[in-house]
Amino acid sequence: MVLILIGMPGCGKSCMGRALSRKLKMKNIDGDRVIEKMTGKRLQEIIDDEGLEGFKKIEEEALLSIKGDNIIISTGGSAVYYESVMNYFKSIGKVVYLYCTLDVLKGRLGNLAQRGVVLKQSQTLEDLYKERCALYEKYADITVDCSGNAYSKYQSRVITAVKYLAQEQ
Repeated sequence: MVLILIGMPGCGKSCMGRALSRKLKMKNIDGDRVIEKMTGKRLQEIIDDEGLEGFKKIEEEALLSIKGDNIIISTGGSAVYYESVMNYFKSIGKVVYLYCTLDVLKGRLGNLAQRGVVLKQSQTLEDLYKERCALYEKYADITVDCSGNAYSKYQSRVITAVKYLAQEQ
């Protein structure tokens, strides 16, 4: 089985991927770390050096390079911008959308300019949220609400969702 975690920056994709990896005995692959390993640079450095369009090309290439079975892929929040990537992910596994409310994300996120978030000039977190939520919903096989502070509670929700998805196969 291959699980692909999508959602906004700060929704918990990386943390959830690591936790699920331990509980489900699956390998975790963090898409952002794949990009950083491929380039030898942090995400924000890539954006600063290559611009958004250059970063997007690198990100798409990196995400399409991920292969394997019995893996959890924690994508960057912008993975949903690439139809080629999302079609590839849908062909190899099940996509789990980790949903969070905008208010929760505002509380979790620090300085977006230092996080390597793909933001257009003058785009706000609210703009980004509105733009991406429709894409997350479009590609999700299942959505899990990860709002709030009860990490163990929504970790259980994700595990329940994963078990449900496994039965569908």
